[in-house]
Amino acid sequence: MDMQALDALVNKMVGDLGAAVNGALVVLGDRLGIFRALARSGARTSEELAEQMGLDERYLREWLSAQAASGYINYDSDSHAFSMSPEQQAVFSDPDSPAAMTGGFYSVSSVYHDEPRMAECFRTGAGLGWGDHHNCLFCGTARFFRPGYAANVVQNWLPSLDGVVPKLEAGARVADIGCGHGSSTLIMAQAFPNSHFVGFDLHPASIEAAKEHAEAQGLNNVEFQVAKAKDFPGRDYDLVTIFDALHDMGDPTGAAQHVREALKPDGTWMIVEPIAGDSLADNLNPVGRVYYGFSTMVCTPASRSQEVGLALGAQAGERRLRDVVTQGGFKRFRRATETAFNMVLEARP
Repeated sequence: MDMQALDALVNKMVGDLGAAVNGALVVLGDRLGIFRALARSGARTSEELAEQMGLDERYLREWLSAQAASGYINYDSDSHAFSMSPEQQAVFSDPDSPAAMTGGFYSVSSVYHDEPRMAECFRTGAGLGWGDHHNCLFCGTARFFRPGYAANVVQNWLPSLDGVVPKLEAGARVADIGCGHGSSTLIMAQAFPNSHFVGFDLHPASIEAAKEHAEAQGLNNVEFQVAKAKDFPGRDYDLVTIFDALHDMGDPTGAAQHVREALKPDGTWMIVEPIAGDSLADNLNPVGRVYYGFSTMVCTPASRSQEVGLALGAQAGERRLRDVVTQGGFKRFRRATETAFNMVLEARP
């Protein structure tokens, strides 16, 4: 046995154990508002912060210590005060920051809840539907993806498509498939008031949440309906969008065919998918690690629970996605732009 290799692996596992247990503490701190309170108040001792928030000091001190050991907050040994840097605030306490990551830990929470059910799926090959997961998955997914969408959809992704923004400014019909809690739909609807947006999702509870968000924002150019990607209603859409959901579908080729039928002859389909190379070797990196993990527990079983069950997975890669889209009847396909976490694909009839 190579003892250096063993030590390196053990040290890596220690780091992973710390991250795994502190994920629960991040959710706890977010629910209680500790990150936000610390960001607002500046440096505070555990006693000062506990008095300010009305929390038990001993529990709070242990939580603060764990966060400091994780590097999520800072600790000054002279003053015994805890604080947050601007970078830490961007990740943990500002929900509108493009770097906000807290929502991801809610989704991780659902993975642990659903592990026993996934063990049975491994034995039988059965699927586990999106709506059958622990409810932390739904709010966590919305919170994790929304900051990235807010920073990119209007500013970068839509402008990367050929001729789409002028249509949206003048007034277009848009379908957003697999909209979840409606984050992507609402971002577009707010930016383009002359256009009309319809968000579709197969999960009724998510559609209800999306309707509540639309009402809270006072938007009257958007609506939400329960529908699947292969049978959503309407024709002559100028734009159809699917954000981080095509790989979850049981029959993505069938979905592509339906999108093709629903578009105008000069319409556009924007497909946002997790960034990935075309081979496993290309994806053996920290981003791929996150996506493969969620794909094992969420994306692949979601596809398996539906008809066909193609199970593309969250690291399908552009080549496999191109095959799905072109088999659905689209003639033109290209990667329009990308970020560290997503690729934006444009398909046209």
